Amino acid sequence: MATKGGWQEFSSPGSTARPVPVAADTPKAQQRVRVQRTKAGKGGKLVTAITGLEVPEAEAKTLLKTLKATAGTGGTLKDGVIELQGDQVAAAMTVLEKEGFRPKQAGG
Repeated sequence: MATKGGWQEFSSPGSTARPVPVAADTPKAQQRVRVQRTKAGKGGKLVTAITGLEVPEAEAKTLLKTLKATAGTGGTLKDGVIELQGDQVAAAMTVLEKEGFRPKQAGG
């Protein structure tokens, strides 16, 4: 469905997609991995979001599987963000450190 020529301050015409980060060559220890618990847009349910991972999708899925098994909850991978059900910040931080990342807890 096409939209009318609305005003857009910071995007060029015809470019509405966000830039997708390329699977970078950044070492795991230098990536800015953030672990945050949030309720935003989840119908009041608490989720743990892990952002800043610069790994190929196959490796992200393997990491997700490990995180879900360790935390004992469900989870998903959406647009490069790993979401775990519930407050799993401590478990996620432990697993990420074992995998070679240097995660930081974001938010309160």
